[in-house]
Amino acid sequence: MDALKNLQVWRRACRLSVDLYTELAQCREFGFKDQVTRSALSIPSNIAEGYERDSMKERARFFKIAKGSCGELWTQILIGKEAGFLTGQFATQVASETRELSKMLHGLINYCNKVNQEGRSSSALEPSN
Repeated sequence: MDALKNLQVWRRACRLSVDLYTELAQCREFGFKDQVTRSALSIPSNIAEGYERDSMKERARFFKIAKGSCGELWTQILIGKEAGFLTGQFATQVASETRELSKMLHGLINYCNKVNQEGRSSSALEPSN
């Protein structure tokens, strides 16, 4: 799992999750807070689970789930900003980072699909035990 720490998209997703937990620590809108933190936590968690899978097809599946969580979180951030649960500047930064993570995951998914179609293995995303 040490190699996972070198995966930039995973590191950035972890940072985003921590930032949201910190920012929402005092939020009294518990339903909103719970949903946002779950979505944010889902991103690095699914990246990690996919990274540990044996086949590129399985990895791509979990990266797609993480990408879906990016869309979910992005939507929640926009709603939270409009509802006044998040400050404008923080919400803008988080929404931007969420979109960047989605783009990074899109690239990883395409890479996994390409490797899978070619029927070859790749050391670029190999977990080290």
